Amino acid sequence: MEELIIDGFLSEDKELLMYEIMNQYGQEILQLTYSYVNNRTIAEDLTQDIFVKCYKSLHTYSGKSKLRTWLWRIAINHCKDFHRSWYNRNVRIAGEELPNNGTKRELVEQAVIQKEDDNELITAIMTLPIKYREVIYLFYYEELPLKEIALVIDAGVNTVKTRLRRAKELLKEELEE
Repeated sequence: MEELIIDGFLSEDKELLMYEIMNQYGQEILQLTYSYVNNRTIAEDLTQDIFVKCYKSLHTYSGKSKLRTWLWRIAINHCKDFHRSWYNRNVRIAGEELPNNGTKRELVEQAVIQKEDDNELITAIMTLPIKYREVIYLFYYEELPLKEIALVIDAGVNTVKTRLRRAKELLKEELEE
């Protein structure tokens, strides 16, 4: 699929190219932004902003890295900018969505226990500082290798390893309480 997108860079149809990029990476970018902001509405807005930035910056993509890495770099920088923004520090959304724990009644006890454990883990991950949360997300949920994570977050491989180790320690402490 990436070959088709890269071929699109040679064409003049930027709209078609963005359509392909959004179809390919839209859900991943939404999940990534949600991992930063922990709010679906804000994550959707940020994802839209990220694709607008991508559209405006298509001419800067040089092909030195994978398109996915380039797009994730834009997304992570945008999320970090959002966290530093006046809006994030001073505006609170009224009536934020409550977490959806599912509406179907689970008949199997093991499934209920697993779901509770998953929710507890997700809650613990979302309480981590951003620099630890992002490596956990990229390593475990997106299954990126350490070298690619280092490229995406613009850090060294050893820094990624250290953050991953520290994140695991913090999660362990949180979950043992």
